[in-house]
Amino acid sequence: MSPAPTTQHAIQLVGPDQIRLNEAKPVPRPKGRQILAKVEAVGLCFSDLKLLHQFDRHVRKAEVVSGIEPEVLAALPSYVPGERPTVPGHEAVLRIAAVGEDVRWYRCNERYIVQADFRRLKVPTANGAFGYNFEGALQEYTLLDERIVGDPRDPDSYLLPAPDGPSASSLALVEPWACVENSYSNPERRRPLSSGRLLLFGAGIEDRRRVLELYDRGPELVAEARTLDALAALPDQAFDDAVLFRPTPEAVELVSDKLADGGIANLVLAGAKLGRPCTIGIGRVHYGGCRWVGTTGEHPAEGYAWIPQTGELRQAERMLVVGAGGPMGQMHVLRSLMAGVGASVVAADVDANRLAALGRKARRFQGFLPVDASREDVGRGFTYAAIMAPVPELVADALERCAEGAIVNVFAGIPVGVKHPFDCDRIVQSRIFVFGTSGSETRDMRSVLAKVLDGRLDTDASVAAVSGMAGAEAGLRAVEDRSIEGKIVVYPSARGLGLTPLADLHGVCPEAARSLRDGDWCLEAESALLRCLAGA
Repeated sequence: MSPAPTTQHAIQLVGPDQIRLNEAKPVPRPKGRQILAKVEAVGLCFSDLKLLHQFDRHVRKAEVVSGIEPEVLAALPSYVPGERPTVPGHEAVLRIAAVGEDVRWYRCNERYIVQADFRRLKVPTANGAFGYNFEGALQEYTLLDERIVGDPRDPDSYLLPAPDGPSASSLALVEPWACVENSYSNPERRRPLSSGRLLLFGAGIEDRRRVLELYDRGPELVAEARTLDALAALPDQAFDDAVLFRPTPEAVELVSDKLADGGIANLVLAGAKLGRPCTIGIGRVHYGGCRWVGTTGEHPAEGYAWIPQTGELRQAERMLVVGAGGPMGQMHVLRSLMAGVGASVVAADVDANRLAALGRKARRFQGFLPVDASREDVGRGFTYAAIMAPVPELVADALERCAEGAIVNVFAGIPVGVKHPFDCDRIVQSRIFVFGTSGSETRDMRSVLAKVLDGRLDTDASVAAVSGMAGAEAGLRAVEDRSIEGKIVVYPSARGLGLTPLADLHGVCPEAARSLRDGDWCLEAESALLRCLAGA
């Protein structure tokens, strides 16, 4: 690999809603245990827009408070918390271009994909992340430190080795597909923690005994409340399990704020009904992993028992995907059709163009049914629903369309503070499991990468447009206004390439257009495009 230049083109966020193309951003020289990597490709994500709008108010733009020595951060110019300009872009494939004199684990020309969620590096209310408080991949070169990303031989490393064969785009898109994978494969806690923090409301002596016998070692803390005032006085986000006996709607709504991340609220109705919708924190179902279960009977074990082991599709699932035409919706639809479980998938969207684009990708699969939700009813009786739009009303509507025992996957990033009225009587009576996940873990990336390498999954099927640095800002705006029906992949080395939908590729590089595989992006098209641009 030739030596890196001294300057590069980069997209920088410099403040809330302030974005610029810097055509002379310095390329740092790695020192000590630092690594300089060339960015081969990066996918654009709606999360990049959240960072653009929130900037230093974004939870992941904060200072790292633990997980790495402060001197490592102080010596790393790509660590940019707070108000410092940052480079977005976390769906990336990199190639090592240079290493510092003390680097132990990385060598030049090695290829890696990035697990952007630096879970070991804690900020006050989240964790550090590549493309947030650490500069990301919307630039030609990015600087890392091996003490942060870890040894690539470690299963929990944030850089995963990638072979030379696959397209750069297919590897860059492992990250968003891993987020989809996480939402299906992520294990769910099925019962109380062996020694968690327990909140009891309205419990009699026999009720209390029934709860405590579910614990292996007994709860670390038991807080009991019999009145709404006593419940309201308890600390927020403090309890792993909250078991409510014969609750009122007001008690349910108060408990919504008492659950810690990963907490389970178990509503023991004991033959009674709530009688009205309860306003609960749907944003914390997605970002906090909070779960709502219950029983119409008297024993709390019945509420825990119907939590599924994972969010995975079951055999012959009748599935509804709401917002199916967007980039992530397309991934959910395609993954479900590729899963081999005989699922029938109703792909609902209000944008006919997006549905048509999805139809071109999914037409070869049995069980695919696109529905224009602006013109026709999507139906009822679904056994699985996945919600792609961050609209609480759509989650509530999906609940009404679900059959008994259904799973509702709240994939869209509904903000943490958002609450909405839900028919909790129906959730309990019909045993509908509502869950959400956020981001991915290294195991999800490894799973998706393995599927890509052995041909079980084609991540390139979700590509709708390509760009160089000249079109990167337009690409981000297209993600925001949803004007591109699928994923946008940026090739930073292609400085002058503007945002180019695949349908317009013939005007930029006819050879690349001819190389498309049934209209889809692929290795041959990528190679032709990069050759064409290198020649120009």
